[in-house]
Amino acid sequence: MIRVLIAEDQAMVRGALASLLALEPDIEVVSQVDRGDDVAGAAAATMPDVALLDIEMPGIDGIAAAAALARDHPSTRVLILTTFGRPGYLRRALENGASGFLLKDAPADRLADAVRTVAAGGRAVDPSLAAAAITEGTSPLTQREHEVLAAAAGHDTAADIAAALHLSEGTVRNYLSASIRKLGARNRREAVDLAVEKGWL
Repeated sequence: MIRVLIAEDQAMVRGALASLLALEPDIEVVSQVDRGDDVAGAAAATMPDVALLDIEMPGIDGIAAAAALARDHPSTRVLILTTFGRPGYLRRALENGASGFLLKDAPADRLADAVRTVAAGGRAVDPSLAAAAITEGTSPLTQREHEVLAAAAGHDTAADIAAALHLSEGTVRNYLSASIRKLGARNRREAVDLAVEKGWL
């Protein structure tokens, strides 16, 4: 039997996924959680072969949870299942240890096939998203530019960002200007929106 952990914050979706997988004779759902920061503990308790993770969850997101599993429970393979078909998300998920990436609007039978593929050590990636990720390329931002732009999404002023990141306001403005230029945006808000849309933030 392939033992599966499901991490999905929407109860109805989580229940539907569990019911769908329960119809498969070789798959058993051994744990369900509704927060990203509960994934590692559930994996330690139930030792699943595959963790089926949503991206946007309370606590930590699915990509961070995938990284934690890769570090602490490398025998558990990760399959990301999300509504967000962003090439940057795919790239980040694979870089953080995920073996599969499917969209929630994929045919139902593809989910069980993907679980089997990932459990067997293979990769299961939505082909159209994989092509888009190759075309889109990687983020042009440095790690620090990413941090500052991500902080800009949740803070109103350069002073707020500076305080949150322990940087000077001038340094924050320099990083934001570089990010805006590299992304071809007109302002900070547009730069944040573009980076989110591409899955880079």
